[in-house]
Amino acid sequence: YALLVNTALYDYCPQMIKAFSARGDEIVGHGRTNGERQADMTLAEERACISEAAAAIGKHEGKRPKGWLAPYISQTVDSPDLLKEAGFRYMMDWPLDDQPVWFRTRAGPILSVPYAHDLNDSFENVSRRTPSQLYCENLIDQFDEMLEESARRPLVMSLVLHSFILGQPHRLRRFRKVIEHILKQRERIWLTRPGEIFSYVETLPPGTVPGS
Repeated sequence: YALLVNTALYDYCPQMIKAFSARGDEIVGHGRTNGERQADMTLAEERACISEAAAAIGKHEGKRPKGWLAPYISQTVDSPDLLKEAGFRYMMDWPLDDQPVWFRTRAGPILSVPYAHDLNDSFENVSRRTPSQLYCENLIDQFDEMLEESARRPLVMSLVLHSFILGQPHRLRRFRKVIEHILKQRERIWLTRPGEIFSYVETLPPGTVPGS
């Protein structure tokens, strides 16, 4: 698993993040708080937001995060440059493809790792009010279609979950069926974290991944 962390959580409930860290989950930068958006910031404010969030995670986790997803998935034209300059290796804000893509920045390349916007449980269940039965059917259809397509090229299917949404009992019961369906193909897929996807893509020869 990867946990997207607003660093204000270290002040309010550090024990929650510690439980994920102890389990070995990846901690991904998610700004200071969802009460602010990078798109509303000046260049200096955005640089400070990224720097402070990275430093806070580094302080509490013993290592700085590799990855970033902006609060409200809200980047500016400067965000890739600022993220790379702050030491981030990948970001997940750009739903432009189902495969990783390298972006150019002033300080060198940064990887865009696919993140599910369309089948994000927040968008689906809260914003669109999609019934949990249909939402879970859509996840299964997404998986089956991408599994077939992955015979031709490697793809990334991310499952974007919020505990206060999919964790509701009536939704959780349906979602278990999604996991059971996916695990039937365990030998054909790689269940992994975004940071591990980055580490693998980094080893590939130039020209393998778009933008390289």
